[in-house]
Amino acid sequence: MKKINLLSLLLVMVTILSLSACLSSPTSTSDSTSPQIGKVIKVDQGSYIDISVPEFQKMMENKDFTLVNVHVPFEGDLPSTDLSIPFDTIGQNLDQLPGDKSGKIVLYCRSDRMSNIAAQELVKLGYTNIWNLDGGMVAWEQAGLPIER
Repeated sequence: MKKINLLSLLLVMVTILSLSACLSSPTSTSDSTSPQIGKVIKVDQGSYIDISVPEFQKMMENKDFTLVNVHVPFEGDLPSTDLSIPFDTIGQNLDQLPGDKSGKIVLYCRSDRMSNIAAQELVKLGYTNIWNLDGGMVAWEQAGLPIER
C-alpha cells in the first residue's frame, strides 16, 4: 500500500511539473533581464547585457537600437555608429539618448572597460535595455572586421 501511495505522489508531482513547464511563457530578446543572447551582468540597481561580436553582428542585421561609442580619445567607429559620447560624461548627455529609458542602447569602446562603466551609469540612471559589446573594438578587429577611422 505504501508503494502505491509513493508512486501516485511521484506521478502527480511529475504531471504538475510538466504542466507548469508547458504553461510558462517564452522569454524574449527585448526583455533585458532574460535575453536569449548575451550574458546578463548584474549591477547595483539593475543589469545590462554583454554580447559577443557574433551576437552583435546578428543584432546588426535588423538594427533596432542606438549604437554609442563611449571611448575617449576617439580611435574610430564601428560601422553604423549613431553617437559618440565620452563614457565619463554619459550622465550629462542623456538628451542625446532615446527619451524612452526602455529603448535599446548598445555601447562599445576600445576594449570594453569604458563601456562597462557607461553601462553601469545608465542602469543607475534608470535605463533598462542596455547592451555592451564584450571586448569592444579590439574584439571586433580580432574578428577581422573593419573600424571606420
